[in-house]
Amino acid sequence: MRLTIRKLVVLAIGIVIALLIASCGSGTEALTGAKTPSTEATTRSAASSTSGTLAIRGMTEADVLKALSAHTRKLAGEGELSGAVLVAKDDRVLFRHAYGLADRTRGIPNTVGTRFRLGSMNKMFTAVAILQLVEAGKVKLTAPLSTYVRDYPNRELATKVTIHQLLTHTGGTGDIFGPAFDAHREQLRSLADYVKLYGKRGLEFAPGSSWAYSNYGFILLGVVIEKVSGQSYYDYVRAHIYTPARMTRTGSLPEDQAVPGRSMGYTEPPGTTGWVPNTDTLPYRGTSAGGGYSTVEDLARFAHALLSHKLLSPHFTQLLMAGKVKTDADTRYAYGFEDARAADGSGWVGHGGGAPGMNGDLRIYPKSGYVVAVLANIDPPAAEQISEYLDPRLPTER
Repeated sequence: MRLTIRKLVVLAIGIVIALLIASCGSGTEALTGAKTPSTEATTRSAASSTSGTLAIRGMTEADVLKALSAHTRKLAGEGELSGAVLVAKDDRVLFRHAYGLADRTRGIPNTVGTRFRLGSMNKMFTAVAILQLVEAGKVKLTAPLSTYVRDYPNRELATKVTIHQLLTHTGGTGDIFGPAFDAHREQLRSLADYVKLYGKRGLEFAPGSSWAYSNYGFILLGVVIEKVSGQSYYDYVRAHIYTPARMTRTGSLPEDQAVPGRSMGYTEPPGTTGWVPNTDTLPYRGTSAGGGYSTVEDLARFAHALLSHKLLSPHFTQLLMAGKVKTDADTRYAYGFEDARAADGSGWVGHGGGAPGMNGDLRIYPKSGYVVAVLANIDPPAAEQISEYLDPRLPTER
């Protein structure tokens, strides 16, 4: 949650991020069977340079998986990868493997069933939830926030910012990280607590006039979900997203509650020579902006549920994932998803996440049917360097 997409200062430049900064087998299995100123942004740029590759097309699927196996083993051996990697096509898992330790003190290895913290990847679930309410006729994308949150402290913001703008980071609502968050980190226990702390702030720019990644905007979308559905955000996504997608190991229980199989996160702050737990940087609980936990298998099930229209109709699935606002030369931001597809439909949609001691990436390739899910319990770009490595190698056709 703490890192935002494409805002991280390139790691190679050496700008200090500070405190804002083995294994399981692989195989083929049906997914339907049993079984802050942020730093998230530059992780993709850093991951791309880490992979050190130009577009490599023409490899067979078998060749790609063989190369991936060798590449991930090398990175894990060098201490640059600790987590899990899964590659699927349609409903079949083609590759899954885990690396490194979930708990370094107790020597517990990561597995493909290990729960890793997601960072901003939760935004995909929040966006799906909003689109479900839009499809049901309970929310309008063009309506202002005040339509659903009538008691919002700053009336000007509430009456000017629309649901569409919150979903696309064009509302000017600002972020949540900084001195205020650091001072109240453990007291921010509900979405309402965030509104109480930040709700009197004004707009950073006129809604719709610019693009600026806003974790707070997705907090507000979570509040909309609660107001409209009459459920807590956590109950809604569990009932309407996790359960129909069969995501049995995904959630957002507070950090002070024991969660079986949840990994420890390890960060290596600048100026240090070893990994330390990221405990002191974590929020009390994940929110609609990010910070929950999941597994690579659950993320693949989420992707399959989306593509098979178990969560939204075909029309609203397309609306969800279609890019709306250009964020760089190759990518547009959709509704809680990035859209990096070319004019012919090749390429991916998805979302990454990262913060000290956590990094993840989900890339869904609608045209070819591939899904890449990577989660790590160390600093970025541990996970995104794997998806960047795969992107120019995967076949673009079915």
